[in-house]
Amino acid sequence: MAPSSFFESFLQASPQVFFVYHVGQQRVTYVNAAYESVLQGRCAHVNEELPSLLERIHPDDQDHAADCWQRWLTGQLREPFELRLRTREGADLHLCVTPHHLVDLAGDTQVGGLLENVTATKQMLWHADKYNSKKNTTLEILSHDLAGPFALLEQMSDYFHESVAPLQNTKLTSLIEQMRVLCHDSVTMIRDFVGQEFSDSVNIVLKRERVDLVEKLRLVMEQYQQGAHLVNQHFRFEAASAPLYVELDQNKFMQAINNLLSNAIKFTPDEGTITVHVAQQGGGAVVTVADTGVGIPQPMQAELFEKFTSARRPGLRGERSTGLGMSIIKTIVELHQGHIAFDSVEGRGSTFVITLPLPGSANT
Repeated sequence: MAPSSFFESFLQASPQVFFVYHVGQQRVTYVNAAYESVLQGRCAHVNEELPSLLERIHPDDQDHAADCWQRWLTGQLREPFELRLRTREGADLHLCVTPHHLVDLAGDTQVGGLLENVTATKQMLWHADKYNSKKNTTLEILSHDLAGPFALLEQMSDYFHESVAPLQNTKLTSLIEQMRVLCHDSVTMIRDFVGQEFSDSVNIVLKRERVDLVEKLRLVMEQYQQGAHLVNQHFRFEAASAPLYVELDQNKFMQAINNLLSNAIKFTPDEGTITVHVAQQGGGAVVTVADTGVGIPQPMQAELFEKFTSARRPGLRGERSTGLGMSIIKTIVELHQGHIAFDSVEGRGSTFVITLPLPGSANT
C-alpha cells in the first residue's frame, strides 16, 4: 500500500475530524468521515453546512472562537483550544481543536487540523473538580470545627493541671497531662494535614485551561455557606457579571482562595461576615476576599507575603500559623501572571484583592 493510500485509510478510520480549509477559495477542501459521526453532518455537503455549524457555537465562546480564528489565519495560533457547540437537542458538545497553518509554494494559505469530541472527558473533569472543591472546602471547615474544641480542651487542661496541683494526686495529674498531650497532638495532626495539602499544590506545573471564574467561585462559596453553622460565620458571594472566563489551573487557584478564606475564618469573630466578590475591571478579572475580622496589625503588614514570615500569629480560636500560607498564595497568583494586594485596619477587618489577566491580555 502506498503511503498516500495508507494515510488516507488512517484518516478515514480516525474518530477525530480532520479537515483542510482553503482561505482564498473560502471553502473546505477536505474532511474525513468522522465529520458525520462527530458533527452530524454530511461530508459531501460540508461547505453548505458550514454557516449553520458556526451559528451553533456557544454564545459564551463566540468571541473566543473569533479571536482564535484570526490568529489561526495569520499562523500565530499553534496551541490547541477548546470551544462548545450546541447540538440540535440543545446540549453542549465540547470540542478540542488542534490547528495547523500552511502557505504553499503558490502562496495560497490553508488552515486545518484535528477536531476531537472531548465532551465525556470534560464532564468527568467537571465532576472531579466539583468534588475536589468540596473536599478542599470540607477540609478547611473541619480543620476549624475539629481543631477549635481540641485547642480549647488543651487550654482547659493547663488550668486543670494548675488547679489540682495542691491535691498532689499523681494519678489525676497524669490523666490531665495525657488529655493535654492528646489534644495538642490532635490539633497538630489536623492542621499539618490541611497545611501540607495546600503546600504541595505549589510544587506542581500549572495545567491552565479556560474556565468560568464566576461559576468556580460560586461553587466554592456554596460549600462554605452550607457549612457556615459549623464555624459560626456568614459567607456572601457577589458577582458583578457572569460568565467571566480566565485561563488558570483551577485546582491550584481554588486552593489559594480556600486558604484566604481559611485565614479570614481564623481572624473573624463569631457571627462575622466573609465576602467574596468577583468582577471584570479593564483587562483583568478581580477577586476580592473581605472579612469583618480583627485586621492585621500595622507592624506585620510589610512582610506578610514573605516566606516563613515573622508576621504570623495564632487565630482567635488558637489556630497556629506556619508563616507559609500567604507566601504560597502569592506564588500561585503570580504563576498565573496575576497580582495580589491587601488593605487592612486593625479592628476593622481585611480585604485581599487578586487581579488576573483576561485571555489575550496576559502579556500586555
